[in-house]
Amino acid sequence: MDEAARVLERLERIDALRAEGAASPVLLVEVRELLSDAESWIRAEGGGTEGAERALGRCRAALEGGRGAEATVA
Repeated sequence: MDEAARVLERLERIDALRAEGAASPVLLVEVRELLSDAESWIRAEGGGTEGAERALGRCRAALEGGRGAEATVA
């Protein structure tokens, strides 16, 4: 399951960047890529993913709402 591995790798990369004190814009790029990776994973999994799809939709909406504003990643 390559999609799941990509999600886990992305999460590890985000953790490493946070530990290094990466700037918020750098982290935001990674979070957007994480969202894309998670969407790919859901598509690969097939049925029974309604809850995950709703969660990703909320994440996508939050990211879209934050475009143009300075993002803070805690």
